[in-house]
Amino acid sequence: MSTLRTVFTLPLRGLSWLGSQGTRAVAAVVFIAAAVPPLGALLRPYLTEAILVLLCISFMRMDLVALYGHLRRPALVATATAWTTIVVPLIVGLVTHATGLTERAPGLSLALMLQSAASPMMASPALAALMGLDATLVLVTLVTATAIVPFTASLFASLFLEGVLSISPLTLGLKLSGILAASLLAALLIRRLFGAEAIQRHKQPIDGFNIIILFIFASAIMGDVVSDLLAQPLFTVSLAALSFAIYFTLLTVTTLLFRRIGYERALALGLMVSQRNLGLMLAATSGALPATTWLYFAMTQFPIHLSPYLLTPIARRLVARRSSVAAAPGSVT
Repeated sequence: MSTLRTVFTLPLRGLSWLGSQGTRAVAAVVFIAAAVPPLGALLRPYLTEAILVLLCISFMRMDLVALYGHLRRPALVATATAWTTIVVPLIVGLVTHATGLTERAPGLSLALMLQSAASPMMASPALAALMGLDATLVLVTLVTATAIVPFTASLFASLFLEGVLSISPLTLGLKLSGILAASLLAALLIRRLFGAEAIQRHKQPIDGFNIIILFIFASAIMGDVVSDLLAQPLFTVSLAALSFAIYFTLLTVTTLLFRRIGYERALALGLMVSQRNLGLMLAATSGALPATTWLYFAMTQFPIHLSPYLLTPIARRLVARRSSVAAAPGSVT
């Protein structure tokens, strides 16, 4: 009996330790994935499964009380949803066409369009929470954005990706709907079997398991980064610089646009908008994308994984400032 208990206890302790590493582990994932190229070839066949598991974990951990609370204030949620699912891809689509990027670099244009049309990463609320930010607004906006992305992504694909994407816009929308529905149903089944309290009690082991699945996803998408860097260093570094520039542009613009709700909450929204769920697009297109698109997607993993670690000090200062204001004599809470 003690042996059987040990068999389950040791892995749980390992997952709990990994989950306790927070943003450090998330940042380390991208470097380990890039440094061990053979893992990419080994794990790439499991890319779709990894994406489904990540989606399932996010849906499984959804705070329904917080979700219902924010749905009572629909104006802010609707504005944030419209910004991330309609305005951002519309701007990117118009810019790529106006600059002639669609004709000169179709692979890069496709990557930018898929990135902008994707819903926010399902891990965004968890990353916001790890940074000490209020994740409830992020959560509800994520849910609404994810719900409509099959329709908006299909619309923008028909407007800007005609003849570039290997599947039709309608097929893209249907695949996105199927992936989201399957992961949501699996998450609801897990919640029904184990209960929300048990899921909350095992937060750290689940965090650790989530990091392992993130590692599988990152390895699958980044398997060719080292060879690409050696073969075409300037081009690869340029794509990396572009991915950081777009990430922090979205983060900064979103934070400034929503600053009236408070910089802390605006930063949380900025984090969500800048972290796009490219895995969902990879799964919907079955990975049938040009080499440049794959390479750009790989480069986007660096700002996605590093920014929570880099931005945590800023987030903590904002939280501390809010707390000091709330605690000040005469303040209204």
